[in-house]
Amino acid sequence: MSATSEYLQLSRENADELVRRHAPLVRRIAYHLMGRLPPSVDVGDLIQAGMIGLLEAARHFAHDKGASFETFAGIRIRGAMLDELRKADWTPRSVHRKAREVAEAVRRIEAETGTEADDAEVMRRLGIGAEEYHQVLADAASSRLLSLTVADDGEDVGVLDVADENSLAPDQGIEHDGMREALAEAITALPEREQLVMSLYYEQELNLKEIGAVLGVSESRVCQIHGQAVIRLRARLVDWRD
Repeated sequence: MSATSEYLQLSRENADELVRRHAPLVRRIAYHLMGRLPPSVDVGDLIQAGMIGLLEAARHFAHDKGASFETFAGIRIRGAMLDELRKADWTPRSVHRKAREVAEAVRRIEAETGTEADDAEVMRRLGIGAEEYHQVLADAASSRLLSLTVADDGEDVGVLDVADENSLAPDQGIEHDGMREALAEAITALPEREQLVMSLYYEQELNLKEIGAVLGVSESRVCQIHGQAVIRLRARLVDWRD
């Protein structure tokens, strides 16, 4: 066996060992994500996508780069799962439509009054009851991971989804950076409680039940607050959707 063949054999064996040793990491990440997703999402699909991410991580890991394999693999695994979620949008078009209608009502109210839109006023404008309104908020919170912009075909594109920034063309990169800045500014202008929920959910990666424990409210109430924040951000980022 040549030196090259031996090296390739050792590389394959090392990759196989990394996959075997870190397979539980895939399940851990999958179930952590499931705590933040609708029950219609199949955890098996996430695990399958995550295993592909783990295989890719094992093949491309460089020991001399400083990061541990678990850290490197975790990023690849999570990215593969998010890619799977983006490709298999479980959200009916009617959910996207209703969320856009509520966001438009919020935008109009805030433009007219110069203050934050009140839930009661939004419901009055749309002619809907509290139960339907809260369902829209819950659907908005779980639609993709966070949908704030709308593509030409009417499908939502998640601004806070983890994008592969290396694949963006230069002009797309500039627009992407501008959107991130606008999003960050819009988040800082949210009501304090909505800001806190967004921070705990997207930065600290707590699920709704964990956030409820922090705030001392029910999981369903956290879902409503999260939905309110999503709707308000969609309304305030309308210029990025046109």
